[in-house]
Amino acid sequence: MKESRWVLAAMAIIFFLLLAMNTPVAWAGLLIVMVGLYQPSQKKNGRRAFAGWLFTVGMMSIILSGCAAPSEEVDQDTTAQAEKEADQQEKAEEEKKAAEEKKAKEEEQKLAEEEAAKEKAEAEKEQQALADSFGLEEVLVSRVVDGDTVELKDGRKVRFIGVNTPESTTRTEEYGKEASNYTTEKLEGKTVWLQKDVSETDRYNRYLRLVWLEIPTDDMNEEEIRTKMFNADLVLNGYAEPSTYNPDVTYSDYFVTFAREAREKETGLWAYGENGTTKGDLDSKEEKKTSSASTAKSSASKATTEEPAAPQQEYYQNCTELRKVYPDGVASDHPAYASKHDRDKDGWACER
Repeated sequence: MKESRWVLAAMAIIFFLLLAMNTPVAWAGLLIVMVGLYQPSQKKNGRRAFAGWLFTVGMMSIILSGCAAPSEEVDQDTTAQAEKEADQQEKAEEEKKAAEEKKAKEEEQKLAEEEAAKEKAEAEKEQQALADSFGLEEVLVSRVVDGDTVELKDGRKVRFIGVNTPESTTRTEEYGKEASNYTTEKLEGKTVWLQKDVSETDRYNRYLRLVWLEIPTDDMNEEEIRTKMFNADLVLNGYAEPSTYNPDVTYSDYFVTFAREAREKETGLWAYGENGTTKGDLDSKEEKKTSSASTAKSSASKATTEEPAAPQQEYYQNCTELRKVYPDGVASDHPAYASKHDRDKDGWACER
């Protein structure tokens, strides 16, 4: 009987020891049970013992703590679940807020783009109105023929009004290639605006036009002519001389002014001499002054003035014969010039 009692006590101790690991109260109950088990042995020794009620109190403490522990775990799980749900809800609210902010930003961006598109359309409308008021035609340059002639995407050839660049095609003049390359760099593949003066075409059926790189706000404003008109650009940078032919004279005075500036600075073709490298308005005026001075000197030294004898006409059957005497061909004012030898009708016969 005694042995079974200790066995049961040992089992109880082990069982409740496991429970006691959960809570401090269980540990306290375990100590009370052990004291209760110890009391019978003290009674035999004549000491007063309270084994029964101590054992009972200890067991109750352990049982209650064992029951309380799962409850605490449940409370902890409930708290953790609640915190998790709160975190999820907070995250969902943040995501919702972020989505709303993104949507608002997209709508704001859309409105900004619509406003920008509206402003762009209005600006283009204003530009088109300006272009129409100046008679400007928007075109695309597909190819550059030489410094003062281009070909458009629709096949038309355009000769620039009021300027003359050195030749670089049928014959080559000093600075001709440079002028052609400059025009290629500035215009080939670009959109420009053409403006008619008076004439529609020249004798070679090329369209005579002024070329604007940008639409001007005032097509007679000198600053805008300098910065936006390509004809003026060629003269200002020494790639062309002014060359005026009636009736297309609207901008001729500007071109002459620009050419004088370039000549004073010895810019481009003017670096080769006072008369540049090709024919132009400034050359013509210089020749007139020289001619007038020679006539006055001749009149002062002679009592009578004789008309200069007309140069004797030279005749060559073909260009082969002519080039034996004049290897580079002849100009239209040369005695050997004949229109039949000038196949491209550029005023120069039998050029190489």
